[in-house]
Amino acid sequence: MDISQSAAEFVAPAPQVVVMGVSGSGKSTIGALVADAMGMPFLDGDSLHPLANIRKMADGVALTDEDRWPWLEIVGDELASASAKGVVIACSALKRRYRDVIRAKAPATIFLHLDGTLEVLGSRLEGRSGHFMPPALLASQLAALEPLDADEHAVVIDISASITAILAEAQAGIKHVFER
Repeated sequence: MDISQSAAEFVAPAPQVVVMGVSGSGKSTIGALVADAMGMPFLDGDSLHPLANIRKMADGVALTDEDRWPWLEIVGDELASASAKGVVIACSALKRRYRDVIRAKAPATIFLHLDGTLEVLGSRLEGRSGHFMPPALLASQLAALEPLDADEHAVVIDISASITAILAEAQAGIKHVFER
């Protein structure tokens, strides 16, 4: 072994986390809070969408799988290139095959699913402004959502709790999955 190597080269990697869920579940808010609490950078996956996707969603048009593939590849690349500090990315990741695309690039990804009822999600969307996802698309997202399977590294959290409780449960769940 080369003794000139720094201790930083031997630091265990940190988690690569995707905060997932439908629009209104709190992916950006909870993702940023989790990242801050765990000392990791945060990236909103919405910022990685090609402009054509953003325009479609703003016009109330649901994205097709063909629209999503390049975006999901970018999300996976961002996770795979994360530093030793890890990273938290907000990304809907509604279907298993979408999560598979991400995992193909970053196999150790932990999916933090923010789960809520139609009533909770709808009320959150109604109170939100300045976002390109209109509330009318919530039903299509809920219909598309595929629950996480037992073989996926995942944490599922009910978003009806307080932000403090959600944050604590998210951190504990991520640590538990990461340390397995």
